[in-house]
Amino acid sequence: MQAVILAGGRGNQLAQEGQVLPKSLVRIGSRPIIHHIMDHYSAYGINDFVLALGYRGHLIKEYFADLSRNRSDLRVDVASGRVETLSSAELPWRVTLVDTGTETRTGGRIRRVARYLHDTFMVTYEDGLADVNLTELLEFHRSSDCLATVTAVHPPPRFGTLQVHAGKVTAFREKLPSTSQWINGGFLVLEPQAITHIPTDQSSLESDVLPALALNAELAAYEHEGFWHPMDTLPDRDHLIRLWESGRAPWGLTG
Repeated sequence: MQAVILAGGRGNQLAQEGQVLPKSLVRIGSRPIIHHIMDHYSAYGINDFVLALGYRGHLIKEYFADLSRNRSDLRVDVASGRVETLSSAELPWRVTLVDTGTETRTGGRIRRVARYLHDTFMVTYEDGLADVNLTELLEFHRSSDCLATVTAVHPPPRFGTLQVHAGKVTAFREKLPSTSQWINGGFLVLEPQAITHIPTDQSSLESDVLPALALNAELAAYEHEGFWHPMDTLPDRDHLIRLWESGRAPWGLTG
């Protein structure tokens, strides 16, 4: 099983860090968010990743090219330049990094990496963390007999609400999660035939591809009631950092 990660975005709302780095490399604690996402997939035995790169993709390539060396003990012979690996904390990952263009939209990025995909594959974004049970998601997809399955999640709370009467506030409610609405939380499963619904680089997964599949009754929804949170803004990032540093991050299956 392969997992495609759409890693082409800019972190425009993440202050200076989001301008200097691609969104994938913005850190949650000691590691970039994309590393957290891949840890989650790896916990379910999914270790073959295809990264669809865009904005400053060369930095993501450098991160993964250096990852094994940075996690290992080394001995460097400065005179000869020879580097010997003494011990290695290897990850079981195979990572294919594909330049898919800085202006290519989300559907187009999947289209561009199609030549590296085999059979049924998973897709997710670079900026959302969750405790989705990927085994159950895949089983649900296979039982649906659809070309694609999207994980439906409840949107996180953004604002408190006021109850107003005759110009006065009569009640104030803190932010509460909505349980009546569902949104696309990523963590998709696609059949190869779904790629035929992506005609160009400018095809949007959200606006073009998924609606077309839905019209053809080829899109299933796996309803996830557990944790899900995006990293769209600085407050989002800070919330995820607090969860990680507490030692009780819901997505932290691998510690």
